[in-house]
Amino acid sequence: MWRPPRLDDRTIAVTGASSGIGLWIALHLARAGAEVVLLCRDTARGERAATALREEVPGARTRVVRVDTSDLSSAHEAGATLGRLPRLDALINNAGLVIAPAHRQVSVDGHELTLATNALGHLALTHGALGALERAGGRCVWMGSMSAKLVRPTPDDLELERSYAGWRAYAQSKLVAQALGFELQRRLAERASTATGLVAHPGYSLPVLAPQAGPVFTPPTPTTLDLLQFPWAQGNDRGALPAVYAATSPHARGGQFYGPRNGLRGDPVVTGGIAGVAGAGHTGMGGPGWRSVDPVVGAAVWRFAARACGLPD
Repeated sequence: MWRPPRLDDRTIAVTGASSGIGLWIALHLARAGAEVVLLCRDTARGERAATALREEVPGARTRVVRVDTSDLSSAHEAGATLGRLPRLDALINNAGLVIAPAHRQVSVDGHELTLATNALGHLALTHGALGALERAGGRCVWMGSMSAKLVRPTPDDLELERSYAGWRAYAQSKLVAQALGFELQRRLAERASTATGLVAHPGYSLPVLAPQAGPVFTPPTPTTLDLLQFPWAQGNDRGALPAVYAATSPHARGGQFYGPRNGLRGDPVVTGGIAGVAGAGHTGMGGPGWRSVDPVVGAAVWRFAARACGLPD
């Protein structure tokens, strides 16, 4: 299994770091020596996760910062906190609402809830953190999903006011997140920034297949449905690796898309990206899909998201 390089002088922030794949991302980073900033909606859970990391990795350096990515004011505040760090080597935008509500709900700011949680809040957070990322020549990694290829977005209905369905809300939010990650790279490259934007996806990952690693990392008892998925799935420990690779590998480059080797599971590899980068493309099971790498889609999604977040285009 691939492991990250030593990260003893690095500071890396992870959203959704108190559970699921985000917690495993944090553990991989702590084992490699990084200082890990756990960005969590529930700070009590975040502190328990930080304690578990220090117990599992003696000497691990952790800090907890509150963020609710569905709440733009919280995202802006957390971004400002990150922006005041002397340096930030990577920000991994991992937090997400995976099971969208059966009926359309809105965030405190009035945006469709899944879109706000999975994409809009992360743009606000990234905007605030960008100064610290640029001081370190850091990377912003957006967590995508294979489900992003399942939808054809309606440009004038990204909030799904006319066509809401739970599955569509999740898939479209991930398409928007991927498009924002790729568009961020284009904009950073255009102004010769030292920071870069990348996108990753976890493949087909299940918590039940992850190994035991301390009390917080105890896999649940498998259900019958879990057992049926085993031949195609991997544990959250391995699903975390594409994002860790994108954030830390000396071989990763801005604009690339990382996922498991065969699309569903395996070591992290580049499986696509925007034009002009090694591995550019969008096809195959593990690719990002053409819409998220299309610069026209990226520019349109960025304008929409920037307006929603109250940011300059």
